[in-house]
Amino acid sequence: MLLSLFLFLSAALLTYAIREFALKKELLDHPNERSSHTVPTPHGGGIAIVITCYAGFIYLFTQAQMPEGLFWALMSSLPLVIISLIDDVKPLSAKLRIAVHLFSAGAALYFLGGVQEADCILFTLHGLWLNIPALLLIVWMLNLYNFLDGIDGYAGSQAVFIGLAAFMLFGSVPALAVAMAALGFLLFNWQKASIFMGDVGSAFLGFIFAVLALHDASSASFLAWITLPILFGFDATLTLYRRFRRGENVTQAHKEHAYQRLVQSGFSHQKTVVFAMFINLMLLSALLAGGETSYPYILLASLLLLYTVVRWIDRRKRAV
Repeated sequence: MLLSLFLFLSAALLTYAIREFALKKELLDHPNERSSHTVPTPHGGGIAIVITCYAGFIYLFTQAQMPEGLFWALMSSLPLVIISLIDDVKPLSAKLRIAVHLFSAGAALYFLGGVQEADCILFTLHGLWLNIPALLLIVWMLNLYNFLDGIDGYAGSQAVFIGLAAFMLFGSVPALAVAMAALGFLLFNWQKASIFMGDVGSAFLGFIFAVLALHDASSASFLAWITLPILFGFDATLTLYRRFRRGENVTQAHKEHAYQRLVQSGFSHQKTVVFAMFINLMLLSALLAGGETSYPYILLASLLLLYTVVRWIDRRKRAV
């Protein structure tokens, strides 16, 4: 309890300090045709989440509340954090960023001891080949989290939800630490946001959640870990597929994700985030009530639900 309060307050104070520094140095995110905000706003606030999480991870490790392999796997995010922080200030090439993403992901898998077994409850996968999709999962997660950080409070509230849900479902104390850090940041990122997370925060969060999921790859918790961020994963993956199918440049920034189109259809940032939280709570309730044997069916049901929601957003957007 005291650790959670400390992390929450630390993240809030750090976010405030970073906001003041960014305003003084004019480190602002200026609106453009792809933005969902209308006024210049400080960015890079995610570094407060990063610093607070690292403090929490170090404490848990020194108190023997976190396995050594998991600790170093989580700390493998440091190269990713550095390159993302630089990219927030001065955009870097996509090739350099991807190279660092792969390096951090590979280091995390090394410290986890690799993934040689994945428990899907109905069946279990075995083999060293699982490290290839595991590597891609980490890189995809950190990037999709970045894609979905586009409106006030969305990425931050999702991090709070995933962290708290993972603590409730599996007793994951590192996930709880992430939730508390994100909650402290969210005080300044709720509509109307006075600071943005930036790549340094969004990429870090995606990386951490992917590593925590893979740490539980050999247990029944793995499918639940996949279900918790499914709102982000489904939106990013379906949007990428749609753009590819239309022959569009999938690496180019855009405003075609479901949450962005929902805002364009008339929902406020706050209403969109609340709607997303409602869906998340439905999924969490099902996971808590159904137990481990229900995880595959809940994952499938969540995909069907989200596809229905996206089709509803499509119709709503066309009607505007």
